Amino acid sequence: MKLFLDTANLQEIREVVSWGILDGVTTNPTLCSRENLPFEDLVREICHLVPGPVSVECVSTRAEDLVQEARKLCQLAPNVVVKIPVNIEGLKATKILSAEGIKVNMTLIFSPSQALLAAKAGAAFVSPFIGRLDDVSHHGMELVEQIVAIFENYNLETEVIVASVRHPGHVVEAALIGAHIATVPYSVMEKLVKHPLTDIGIERFLQDWKKVSLK
Repeated sequence: MKLFLDTANLQEIREVVSWGILDGVTTNPTLCSRENLPFEDLVREICHLVPGPVSVECVSTRAEDLVQEARKLCQLAPNVVVKIPVNIEGLKATKILSAEGIKVNMTLIFSPSQALLAAKAGAAFVSPFIGRLDDVSHHGMELVEQIVAIFENYNLETEVIVASVRHPGHVVEAALIGAHIATVPYSVMEKLVKHPLTDIGIERFLQDWKKVSLK
């Protein structure tokens, strides 16, 4: 499974790139608004740092405007993927953009039918938001399971990005289900590598090493 970092913070991106495990980045208007850089400069710098796809969200609401905005975003860097919300206008735009070879990450997916329509329109990625479903007493990971099953039934090439990840358990569940990608906040990415027994083991080894004679 591929791991994306869900952030627009350059320091966080540089750090996780140094771990050697980062496959891509997802951003959104909220994340970009927190950074003290002009938007286009920020996108270019993220794309320079990241070896894989970088999702950048369109904010237009009509299909023709979404298409124009997406084309401009793709000129910023070759690894830009445009994020478009799943609705009728978004589907229209995705059909046009995918025919032009522009990769679309169709976002704010909350049902398997939305994911299926996005894939049929040509989306390269779909992003089900599992944490937000959990917040309203739905089992978000069940949605991921349904989408993966549907895509496998028909050999659809669209990749599933598990988004709105809240804790390491979400990532593990996504991997067990067979989701292609999980996009993870920096705080959760740190937790993925940590375990209290590992910390205890390292400390014990270091304490015992002090007793070893090097003569």
